[in-house]
Amino acid sequence: MQKLKIRQGDWVVVCDGKKALVLENAGDEKFLNLKTREVYEQPDLKTRELGTDAPGRAFSSVGAGRSAVEQTDWHAQEEDRFLRKLAERLDAAVNAGQAQALILIAPPRALGVLRQTYSHCLRAAVRAEIDKDFVKLPLHEIEKHLAG
Repeated sequence: MQKLKIRQGDWVVVCDGKKALVLENAGDEKFLNLKTREVYEQPDLKTRELGTDAPGRAFSSVGAGRSAVEQTDWHAQEEDRFLRKLAERLDAAVNAGQAQALILIAPPRALGVLRQTYSHCLRAAVRAEIDKDFVKLPLHEIEKHLAG
């Protein structure tokens, strides 16, 4: 990972599809001091609580064949919804002048979902995207990874 300059006041957003930590660098470029600004967590619901129906069946237009329709991935839908709400929150923070620059750290799938939702202002504020899963790490470990 290349050495990333994280200035004082920059936001570091560490997230996956279920949890997001919005951190702010209270230190400087040399000595990171990440402080938690906001934490968002999605309850880990059971699949039966998310989706109620069994997979559908489709009739073949020719013959008497039937086939099952692929099961909806309710967890992926919930994760996408969570990430879209996070992007809206970050966009609002950038537009309100609360955050000038953002560093996003998330697994590749989550980054892909977030990228699709960036507004023009949010895209301009994102200084770096790091495809790592740091969401379960304590703050001092995240700082150590970012300090290189």
